[in-house]
Amino acid sequence: MEQQMNEKDQRRLSAQRKNSITKAVWIIVAIVVVGGIVWLIASQPKTSESEIISRSGLHWHPGLTIYVKGEKLEIPENIGIGAVHQPIHTHDDSGQGVVHMEFQGLARKQDVTLGQFFKNWGKDMRSFGTNMKMAVNGEENTEYENYIMGDKDKIELRFD
Repeated sequence: MEQQMNEKDQRRLSAQRKNSITKAVWIIVAIVVVGGIVWLIASQPKTSESEIISRSGLHWHPGLTIYVKGEKLEIPENIGIGAVHQPIHTHDDSGQGVVHMEFQGLARKQDVTLGQFFKNWGKDMRSFGTNMKMAVNGEENTEYENYIMGDKDKIELRFD
């Protein structure tokens, strides 16, 4: 009888140890996950307020026209659309030069540059020819890749 009690006590103690170990493992996992999230957030580079265009997203449509040796270049449909949908992209209205800028959250100046559109396209902006000239809303502009596009901008690139 005493041996049966001893075996019962041992099983109960063993089960309690197992439960304690399981709880400890889950607590350690939770601490690691929470610590990892805190570290990830804390290690993100800080964006200065002057670099932010919008914190709550934006939906803009600048126009882009490219001329190579006087001939208008067709901008392809669905630039930036694929497995990963880029915030700067084109749709089937790209023949009219419409660039879609659809950001869901934070939009920084560096995210909305003309250079970013060409990066999404997989093209070097300067690969279309020589003597590039750029105008924005009818005014000459030399910011080129660094130009921060705005809603309804009319951007024109000309190459010899």
